[in-house]
Amino acid sequence: MMERAFVSVGSNIDPENNVIKAVRLLGAQTHVRAISTVYLTEPIGRAGQPPYYNCMLEIETVMPPLDLKRTVLRHIEDSLGRVRNKDKFAPRTIDLDLVLYDGITMDAEELTLPDPEILHRPFLAFSLHELAPDLILPGSGARIADVAAGMQRETMNPLESYTDMLREEIGHGSKHGKDPESRS
Repeated sequence: MMERAFVSVGSNIDPENNVIKAVRLLGAQTHVRAISTVYLTEPIGRAGQPPYYNCMLEIETVMPPLDLKRTVLRHIEDSLGRVRNKDKFAPRTIDLDLVLYDGITMDAEELTLPDPEILHRPFLAFSLHELAPDLILPGSGARIADVAAGMQRETMNPLESYTDMLREEIGHGSKHGKDPESRS
């Protein structure tokens, strides 16, 4: 059975190329249903780095959450040259995080669902709200509309031309990146 999941995408090393490569690779292994607006954001935790491209993908997959993270997301990161070290704020070619997986709540060493950072990082909350405006976060009952409404958006600069190009590249040219048949 296909499950609905949301994957955040971020890059601040050659982001224009690495984000699209990651989306293509993910699309080859899952069904990408929608792409949020891509935002240019300042790095968190360390000044002096290049800014990030950040967006959210809504996907459908048959893989369980940990398998998706281990065998798909980590493999894509590795193939695009992601280097992991103790500095969690280091620049990166690509960062793919499973932030929400259907109605599942999970608190494992490798993965927490929903990702608690949704409540603190505007680029996650606003992107989720764009793709799923009626979403209620599993476990907490918080409405994503309320979470996003309580955050500031000033540090997020939409990259509209890049977003349009990314959506066209994978065949999701509509305004919010939704499949035309999923419109109601």
